[in-house]
Amino acid sequence: MIIRPTPYDHPDAVKLNDLVQLEYAERYGDEGDVTPLDASMFTPPHGLYLLAYDASHRPVATGGWRAQERNAEGYSDGDAELKRMFVISEGRGQGLARRILAALEDDARAAGRTRMVLETGDRQPEAIALYVSSGYTPCEKFGHYRTYDSSRCFAKPLQG
Repeated sequence: MIIRPTPYDHPDAVKLNDLVQLEYAERYGDEGDVTPLDASMFTPPHGLYLLAYDASHRPVATGGWRAQERNAEGYSDGDAELKRMFVISEGRGQGLARRILAALEDDARAAGRTRMVLETGDRQPEAIALYVSSGYTPCEKFGHYRTYDSSRCFAKPLQG
């Protein structure tokens, strides 16, 4: 597998984003994640978006982080927020999400971010298991879905 930085609006990223949105809709019975996102949010040094490709150059996994500062949605100064972590069904179980997560943490740390945060849902137990096994702990809710009962928020210190 090859993991490379890719713009959030690259056609391969859009393709995987469409797939993750379908999965969210299946799991939660709604229109998917409606958190406002823009490609510029993932532009270094204020973010990064990664795609993983298999040997046949097919995009199989994705993930990104974007910088956040203290605001009304519950973020804190120095936060890096994980977004769009996703592995296609055929690529699961190969450690791709863990590799992308580690690369995103390293990049956010190098950019001076102090905490990685993420929001997921209670119908994504495999995601929760990945994050907990990677050192993330539950934190106060933040972001677009902070008022939803199904929302689960996690954080991990990046410095120190």
